[in-house]
Formats: sequence, C-alpha cells, structure tokens
Amino acid sequence: MRTEGTSVTPAPVLTFLGGAGSVTGSKTMFDIGNGRVLVDCGLFQGHKSLRLQNWAPFPVPPQSLDAVILTHAHLDHCGYLPRLARSGFTGPVYCTPGTRELAEIILPDSGHLQEEEARFANRKGYSKHDPAEPLYTKQDALDSLNLLRSVPYDHPREILDGLVVTWRRTGHILGAATVSLHSTEHDVVTVFSGDLGRSTHPILLPPAPIGRADVVVCESTYGDEKHAHIEPDAALSAAINHIVDSGGVLIVPAFAVDRTEVVLWHLDRLVAENRIPDIPIFVDSPMACRALDVYRKEVDSGSPEIRPEVRGRDLFPSLRLTETVSVEESMALNDRAGPMVILSASGMATGGRVLHHLAHHIGSRDNAVLLVGFQAPGTRGEALRNGARELKMLGKYFTVAAEIFTVDLSAHADRADLLDWLGTAQPTPRMVYVNHGEPEASAALVRAIDNRFGLRSVVPRPGERVRLDQ
Repeated sequence: MRTEGTSVTPAPVLTFLGGAGSVTGSKTMFDIGNGRVLVDCGLFQGHKSLRLQNWAPFPVPPQSLDAVILTHAHLDHCGYLPRLARSGFTGPVYCTPGTRELAEIILPDSGHLQEEEARFANRKGYSKHDPAEPLYTKQDALDSLNLLRSVPYDHPREILDGLVVTWRRTGHILGAATVSLHSTEHDVVTVFSGDLGRSTHPILLPPAPIGRADVVVCESTYGDEKHAHIEPDAALSAAINHIVDSGGVLIVPAFAVDRTEVVLWHLDRLVAENRIPDIPIFVDSPMACRALDVYRKEVDSGSPEIRPEVRGRDLFPSLRLTETVSVEESMALNDRAGPMVILSASGMATGGRVLHHLAHHIGSRDNAVLLVGFQAPGTRGEALRNGARELKMLGKYFTVAAEIFTVDLSAHADRADLLDWLGTAQPTPRMVYVNHGEPEASAALVRAIDNRFGLRSVVPRPGERVRLDQ
C-alpha cells in the first residue's frame, strides 16, 4: 500500500502448499512485494489421498510464479515440475548443476513410468478411470527441462529484484542443497533445509553450516528417531546368506539416486572383505544406471561434494555388477536362477520395475526382500515392513512368503543431525517451521528444538500462510 511520499512493500509471506503434515510433495510459496517464487515442486507419493492432490489444480495460477527454486532432484521435491509447466508455468527453475544433471535423468523417467502404468492399467482394466491417463508424459518432462538454470554452491544469485538466493551443500544426494532466501528490502533471511544428509554418508560430505537465518524451514522425516549408529553388515549379510543358502533371489527396492550407490558401496566392502559370497548383482533401472554414471563421474573428477578419501577411486570394484536397461533384459531376470540380487526402483515399491520383480518372487520362501530406508505411510514398502501377508500390485493381490529384511541406509538426517544443523545458525533464528515429516515426527522435533534451544518452532498446516517480518 502507499502513503504520501512513501512506498511500503508488503512483508514476505510463506504459504505451505506441500510437505506440511506429510513427508512428500514439498512445495512452499514465497511471496515478496514484487514477485512470487516456489521453493521445491514435489510430487505427492504414498497414500491415495495424497496422490490425488497431484491431480488438483495448482492453488495459484502457475503463470503467477516468477521462478521455481529446487533443493534437490528427488521426485518428492521436483517431480511435479512437468505438470506445473504443462499447466502454464514458463519461468526459470534454479538449482545446482548436480540437481540439474540428475533431474534430466529423473523427470523423463518419471513421465515414461507414468505412461507405462497408464497403459498397463488400461490393458488390465483395473483403473477406475476410463481411459487411465498419466499425470504427465515423458515429452512433458523433456519440455520442462528447458526451464532449468544452474547456479553453483555458495554463489549468491539475485533471481528477483530484492531476492538473493544462495545454495549450500547438504550431503543428501549429489547436488542437494539448502537454500537461503534473503529478502533485502526487509532484511529477512529464510533458510530451507531441503532434505539434509547424514554425517555418516560413505560417499558425500556432510551438510554445510547454516550461517545467518532469521527463519528456518526444516524437514523432519526422522524428527522422532535416532539412527542406529552401527554398520549395516549384519542385516546385509543375513539377507545375502538367506538367498545363497536357498538359491533364491534378493529384491532390493532402492531409490535410483544415491540409495542404490550406498547399497552397492556396502555390498562391495563386504565382498572385498570376504564376508559375503560374490554373487551376481543386477541394477535394473535405466534411471539408476544413468545416475550411477553421474556418481562415477563426480567421484573420478574429485568433485568437492565427494569425501576426500573417495575422490579418484573406482566405485564398486569387487562386485559382479550388471546394469540392465532394456525391458527385455529386465524381464529376462525373472527367468534366471538364483542366487542373485536385483536392485530396482522405487525405494518404497510405489511403482516401476520393482513391482514386477516383487510380483514374480514374493510368493516363495526361498526369496527375500531388503528394505533399505524410510517407508512412507501407505506405501507397499511400509506394508512389507509391518508384516503384511498380502500385497496388492498391478491390480492383483500377491501372497507374501519371502523373508523380509530391513536395514537403515536412509540418506536422511536423524533428529540429532537435524538439531546439530540448526545449531550452526548464527545468530539463533527467531522462528523454525518444521515440515516435510509425518505428524508424530514433526511434533517430536518441535519438542526437541524447544528443549535444546528454547526457540519458537511450529508445524505449519497445509495451506497455512505466515508473515516473515519481525
């Protein structure tokens, strides 16, 4: 509004569109007086009630967004971008070079999988919609990639008049970053954690310090848990030995980016130390195979994201590793005798080739499934972890007879890591908004923040708007 001789710009405002009250679909709108940006553009996954939100009209006209800022390339943070672009968004999408490189792999693959699932549903007749349609196509995803703009770590970039953004390393996956938004007119700095990595990641360096932050928007995936700080050798060895003894197949639903690399890292170490047998291991995911190439390149080139002791090394030299890309190669795996290991996306068994491997193998006690990280409520991975004896996939129910193993190889910071990261803010923030977590996890982190720092923190509601001025 205006007063005589004075121009007053409205205070910056956050609107929590996704990732509020759930651990998926991250989207937070940031309004300043002369523009509007979206921090992350994630796809909702998990419960059907969440997935249906992907089909709802975007809460504001997509054309009203001046830019999108990405923290990293996982689908729950960037996977809605093709849909947003198809709905009319044409602005730039800013991210780190690593995020751009991985998004160029992940988004077209997501569009392809959605087309494949729609075709399969139409062929089998199990969709409630006639015909079933994909949320977006591979071509939609390819078109959206033209909007990506790379910004290096630690290089402040003014993306709008009065809005300066800085990306800093988080160690979650390659290219992952926290983002600091400095609204210069009000001199307010808001820092978004994105997804924080673990200090114990075997390949990537841990998160960088926050620095200045007046307001922090912090994830809480593991806000109520402390990771067991032990090597995962026992669970990995037990799963491998089970299928070696039975001649069966171990199915590992693993996120194509980073989780696959971490699983292979541990298997390689165990084989090199003669602690598990050297058996065939297949990475059955075109996206995972391309992501492996990106990790190999970054390790070989000595990227500053990579731990110094890893730079320049060959990755996984001790494994009998085969990467399968074509559909025919994937189908042939189910006709192959064990023992063998199949790593295939997705990590929570929500879609992709892993469903066909599970459908083929989960009914035999000779086989096993290894769950290697967080399993969101409503996913098949959560059902398996909780002991489900029947699992619905591809329009049918399958009896679960295979042995189920779990190991904590999550790429997410736990409560202690989150608190340690918040403690790097100088000076202490005046407010923390805890999002991207299930309600119990978010509430637990709020209590932990109060106990440790005595500062205000709240869990925002979906759609809630908050002012950022003092």
